[in-house]
Amino acid sequence: MTSTPPPAHVSARPSEARERLLATSMRVFYAEGIHAVGVDRVIAEAQVTRATFYRHFPSKEDLVRAYVEATDQNIRATMARAAQMTDEPGELLMLMVHGIGEEVCRPGFRGCPFINAAAEYPDADHPVRQAVSAHRAWFHDTLTSLLTRAGHPDPERAAHTLFLLRDGAMVAGYLGDAEQARLALARGTETLIKPAYQDRHSA
Repeated sequence: MTSTPPPAHVSARPSEARERLLATSMRVFYAEGIHAVGVDRVIAEAQVTRATFYRHFPSKEDLVRAYVEATDQNIRATMARAAQMTDEPGELLMLMVHGIGEEVCRPGFRGCPFINAAAEYPDADHPVRQAVSAHRAWFHDTLTSLLTRAGHPDPERAAHTLFLLRDGAMVAGYLGDAEQARLALARGTETLIKPAYQDRHSA
């Protein structure tokens, strides 16, 4: 009688305690600031023990990096869902911009979580800042790719400008008139991508 071979690697289900800790940190770090919220607060609101916290996150800095990385993954997933709605790069850019505009106008908005995290971690070599930089590099590459596919004559420069528009809308939406920030971002993006459509239709 032959023995049944062991199953291939099966990925373990995410720890519910870890997910609660991460969800709690994403809520309170964004709403109140990272340095303003201590580990005890996160532990209490996530309803886990201190030992459980340190089993998943050896330090608060590890939790903060996980928070930034989870926020990045959420945005990438949103972009992936948008890409399933259309394969036209110009439309996808505008879907992305409208999504950012809706975020700017939602209750409780307090700016870009990555800019906020970077402000609290000024050392560019810190793991939290590296996680912020990784997100921003991905976002810039995504913009450049979409603008290239759309036929923009200078996609790298346009991506840089659109990134600045996005950052400005995030700051203005928090500190000023959110609706005006949303409209300025949308109009600026439309103006930015016009050369691609003009070249395409004149070809």
